[in-house]
Amino acid sequence: MEKHHIEVMLDEASIDARIRELGEEISRDYAGKTVYLVCILKGSVYFTCELAKRITVPVAMDFMQCSSYGAATKSSGVVKLSKDLDLPITDRDVIIIEDIIDSGRTLNHLKKLLSQRNPASLKICTLLDKPERRVTDVKVDYVGFQIEDKFVVGYGLDYDQQYRNLPYIGVVEFD
Repeated sequence: MEKHHIEVMLDEASIDARIRELGEEISRDYAGKTVYLVCILKGSVYFTCELAKRITVPVAMDFMQCSSYGAATKSSGVVKLSKDLDLPITDRDVIIIEDIIDSGRTLNHLKKLLSQRNPASLKICTLLDKPERRVTDVKVDYVGFQIEDKFVVGYGLDYDQQYRNLPYIGVVEFD
């Protein structure tokens, strides 16, 4: 791992306040319904758990894990699903929970895949959004923070499987 240090981009209090606001917004939008959260592993676990605690309507939760792979300089756009949902989502109000969206390729693929399973509704919620990196058009319904194109860690995001447990979002600065 290259020598580096981490600068705080979003502190814990700011993240907590924004997640509370997202929970209130989702609770209003789904009043009288049960919302089915689909957490995209691994990075979204922290965000999904904190968000679920702040949603006041009934919540069900499931997990998916996928990865895109290809040559180092060019994404193949191929998405490999390594863990699928345990339960069907037919007629459920589903929100895909992501830690960060940049190119949008994985989310675009997941949204198409889950749409074929006939949910009552399907929306996307992300803690972080990097719209300037988007290569495919993905509508994100709930956004925690829009950030510039920097390599970030913390709150589930990692650098070589480290720093997921940081209670803030930090920018990795290479020395």
